[in-house]
Amino acid sequence: MYAFKIKGGHPLKGTVMIKGAKNAILPLMCAALLTKEPVQLNNISYLSDVQTLLALLKSLGCQADEQPDSLTLKAETLTSTTASYDFVSKMRASFWVLGPLLARCGEARVSLPGGCAIGARPVDIYLEALEKMGARITIENGYIVAKGQLKGADIYFRRISVGATHNTLLAAVLASGTTILRNAAIEPEVTDLALMLQKMGADIQGIGTHTLTIKGVSQLDGVCYRVVPDRIEAATFAIAAAITKGKIFMQGARLDLMMAVVDLLQPSHILLTQTEDGVWVDAEQALLTAVPVKTAEYPAFPTDDQALMTTFLCLASGEALVSESIFENRFMHIPELRRMGGTIIDVNNHSVYICGKKKLSGATVTASDLRGGVSLVLAGLAAEGETIVKRIYHIERGYFELDKKLRALGADITKIDIPL
Repeated sequence: MYAFKIKGGHPLKGTVMIKGAKNAILPLMCAALLTKEPVQLNNISYLSDVQTLLALLKSLGCQADEQPDSLTLKAETLTSTTASYDFVSKMRASFWVLGPLLARCGEARVSLPGGCAIGARPVDIYLEALEKMGARITIENGYIVAKGQLKGADIYFRRISVGATHNTLLAAVLASGTTILRNAAIEPEVTDLALMLQKMGADIQGIGTHTLTIKGVSQLDGVCYRVVPDRIEAATFAIAAAITKGKIFMQGARLDLMMAVVDLLQPSHILLTQTEDGVWVDAEQALLTAVPVKTAEYPAFPTDDQALMTTFLCLASGEALVSESIFENRFMHIPELRRMGGTIIDVNNHSVYICGKKKLSGATVTASDLRGGVSLVLAGLAAEGETIVKRIYHIERGYFELDKKLRALGADITKIDIPL
């Protein structure tokens, strides 16, 4: 069992590379199942989630050429249409192979998904969309079994869902006829998937809007594609710089993808400046100021950044309400922040009230999920004394070599082996 040991109090300074977004890489990898030709993804890092999905794709017959900054997938011959529990239970995004397998092969058998325990996140919206497109779906021994030749349909998502938009878009590009997706998600990672599919030969209109019109094609070509930078990783390092009063350059980051975060940091006199190569974050004169936070679908404040801002607010001057409207059970990190001295009251599934203070103290804490776990790392960077963050395998699902990146910026953080 590995943990991070952190000694806080060091302002972050220097340059950090922001690589391709985890939430974009995963659906792009699934898209490789739609063509027999090579799909090369550039600007990636081998997060544990990427490695899990890669193992799943290989189990389906996909070949892979793994390079330090790129991954080439070739699904010329698929040897299986079953995504086993061993893979899908580890990571929810593995479920996204359902759409492309069904579209290409006319059948798919995919385990019900797992992943971070941050709420129910049912898959009914995915399945309803596929059924409208002609799929016959049953649940057998914990697996979703889908069969049928897909046809275009007019689909209205009863709630905005990134996963449902990804999965249905992946299915619709090879379906016969025209599919219209209404109330679709418009997150940058959804747009990135649509743009790559379009480059592969898909006919998609309305990219970047809540209505996507897809005219199915008989086949897709291979592609070489650069993944959009990770706006959540960029927000993580921006907030880390803010709470340590540092100054960093986030190479490869894009400010336009994280404006909801920028808006909340500006009252604290934190300067974020876009350049040709990335984003400067100057927090040397920062005066952390409490601001209300409410998560919602893009372009509003992202749920994946909510835990990061709770750490920020624990150190800010004033009081603020944090409201979570996307997932229930996304405040599991709050008891651990309290162990470090955070003044947090009125906690329920949908909101917390935080009274900021100038200091946190180091403690041994446990990560319960990906983003909640990294919020504890941020707290350790700003806390007095030593912090131990346990169960960092949650964090490594979405951050590649986080400790090395932070050390390069001057943080005192090491990865240690501890008894179970």
